[in-house]
Amino acid sequence: KNNELRLRPTIFTNDSCYLPPLRHPAVCSLPASQGGEITKYLIHGGKTPNNEISHKLYIMAMASSVNRRFSLCCSEKDLEGDVPEARYGHSMNVVFSKGKTAVVMFGGRSYVPLNQRTTENWNNVIDCEPLVYLIDLQFGCSTSFNLRELQDGISFHVSLARNDTVYIFGGHSMGNNFRPPNVYKIKVDLPLGSPAVSCTVIHNKLSFSSSIVTQTSPDEFVIVGGYGSDSQKRFSCSGIFLDDDTIDIQEIETPEWTGEIKHSKTWFGADMGKGAVLFGIPADNKHQSTDCSFFFYVLIFGDSDPVVQTCSQGSTEEQEDSMPLEDSEEFTFNR
Repeated sequence: KNNELRLRPTIFTNDSCYLPPLRHPAVCSLPASQGGEITKYLIHGGKTPNNEISHKLYIMAMASSVNRRFSLCCSEKDLEGDVPEARYGHSMNVVFSKGKTAVVMFGGRSYVPLNQRTTENWNNVIDCEPLVYLIDLQFGCSTSFNLRELQDGISFHVSLARNDTVYIFGGHSMGNNFRPPNVYKIKVDLPLGSPAVSCTVIHNKLSFSSSIVTQTSPDEFVIVGGYGSDSQKRFSCSGIFLDDDTIDIQEIETPEWTGEIKHSKTWFGADMGKGAVLFGIPADNKHQSTDCSFFFYVLIFGDSDPVVQTCSQGSTEEQEDSMPLEDSEEFTFNR
């Protein structure tokens, strides 16, 4: 509001389970119906404050709103069948097929299995197996699929869903220190019997990790930010145009990045919906005299050229209701 970011505290309902602060979990929205209003969010995995990796699946819903104050209800969902191992840096998407809904989970990293750990590699992480998990939320059943097109584990990739198809872009494979320039098109069929999952590999020249994707129209998406290598930020933006049979990837107009953004070593953020991305960069030593640890920006895509707006950090409107934020390496924002 007026280019000022206001952080307002919220509470959980009494029947909510405990939700620990998580770094790099998989998060996706769960609409009430295909193309309908978003009513819930799914959160899986991530690193906890004591550096453990979570295997839990949470469902977050807005319980009530009184005088612009929101309360949230969080519940833990138990899974049966091929339960995904604990992981972080992976992705989840909701697909719709033949009137049914399913969750597609893929990728991520985890610790070395206990039976393979030694003193030297105890805290080492490895790529998770390149399995595609299909989760039925109604019955809590999870099924894994081993597809021959997916040979390497991938994490910190970008995923987007359209109808019954999930598209996987970029990411990083620890096994060969490689950012694959492929698009994996994962199609899900949900008939009355057993579900079917297939994969098609589409070759392109995009190679990146830790990027953010935002949707500008039902069939158009924009990929922004991320890294081209461990030490090289990615300043270009890519437009993704989809229909039932084809995918068109084009480099689009790049916003006017500020000097702080260009020279910062790291950046982070998330999709705000409707073609907007909120991201932040750490304050450098020149700005440590201020109370701000981060500078926030809103990047807006629309019918005109993309625009970057500086967003100052404001406090909550009611100071007496303020509470300290958890110290974390990553913030996630959703509209």
